[in-house]
This record gives sequence, structure tokens and C-alpha cells, in this order.
Amino acid sequence: MNSPQTTLRKIDKAPQTLRDIVQDRMREAIIDGHFAPGERLVERPLCDQLGVSRTVVRETIRYLEAEGLVEIIPNRGPVVARLSWDQARQIYDVRRQLEGSAAAACAMQQRPAFAGKLTRALDTVEATMADTEWSNLLRATTDFYQLIFMEAGHSIAWEIVQRLNGRISRLRALTIAAKDRETSGMSHMTAIHDAILSRDPDRARKAVEAHIADAAQTAQRFLKDPAPTAEETPNG
Repeated sequence: MNSPQTTLRKIDKAPQTLRDIVQDRMREAIIDGHFAPGERLVERPLCDQLGVSRTVVRETIRYLEAEGLVEIIPNRGPVVARLSWDQARQIYDVRRQLEGSAAAACAMQQRPAFAGKLTRALDTVEATMADTEWSNLLRATTDFYQLIFMEAGHSIAWEIVQRLNGRISRLRALTIAAKDRETSGMSHMTAIHDAILSRDPDRARKAVEAHIADAAQTAQRFLKDPAPTAEETPNG
């Protein structure tokens, strides 16, 4: 005898778990510079500050290690990962290829409702430019690019970008703070927006490449490999 088919109500948006919230807090703290590169992440103070168990903190540290924001040092434990120029250069190269391809594809195959969505996303980025916390701006910027990747049908490429998102956000926080850029990040994003909505794939790709080149040049000025501290040297 067949049992009647049960229809389950679709979950529109899964609620954040405690682990998700802790991951967001820790990620934002690292990106904001609350924890400096090379600083140890000690479990007990983190548990006390966040009001969570050691298990949750350990899971969070493992997750952030996978994102490249934390590294485990023998005899020291987890520390905030340093971001070198060589790593940044590789990240910018990946972004240039994946974002350029997505922007070009999006320019060719966007649906009618997409223009309004992309414009609203760009407006949100501009509205968060003056925020005192980086998290809102970085989230709005991520949403802008996610729209482009999804409309282009480049979901696998977006998964790759998401794995790098923690380090991408650290680089964005560096370059956004720079006051001596010839062209602001907002101007670059506006150029990408305009090129995509004009349905010009070549112009869209070039707008992305100009943005990445400018950001990379700015980041290179900040990322000098620091000399190791006494605590980090073999005899320290």
C-alpha cells in the first residue's frame, strides 16, 4: 500500500545558526583589523567575548582556516593569516579572469528585469560608502557581483570566488581606504554596471580589467612582507 505523498513547505531563507553568526563576527573582526595579522586567536578569551562554547570557536577557526583568514602555526596554534603581495596578485588574477568572463556573458544574455536589480545593487553600494563599519559595504559589493555571476549563468565560478571571499574582502578593505586612487572603486563599479546594461561584452570585460588593475596597484603599495617578530622566529 502506497503512503500518500507529503508536500513540504519550501523554506524561503534558512535561519542563521549560531555557528554562522560566530563565523560572521570573527570574519568581520579580522577584516576590520580588530585582530592583527599574525595575532594568536586564543580560545578562552574568544569564548568569553562571544558567549559561546569552545566547540563553536574551534569549528569557526577551522572554517576561517579554509577561507585563508586563519592559519595554524606549530607550537603557537591558530593565528590571523598574513596576506602577502604574491597571494594578493594571484587572487587578483583569478578575479580578473572570472569577473571579466561573467561581466561579458551577463552583457550578452541578461533578462529584462535584471537592469533594475543591478542598478539597485549599485545604489546600495554607494549608500554604504559612508558607513563606519566595513561589513555593510563589503556585503553590498559582494551582492553586486553575485547578481552578475548568477545572471551570466556562472554559478560554479561564483563558488570559486566565494571560497576566496574572505581574502577578497580583506583586500577590498585595504583598497577602499586608499585616498590616492586615480579612479575610485565606485566609479569603476559604475563603469561595469553601465557597460553590462549597454549590452557591450567587450566594454564590460575591459571595465572589470581596469577595476582589477587599479585595485591590484593600490594593494601592492600596502602589502609589504613584514619582518618576523621575536615571538615568530625560531629562537624567539
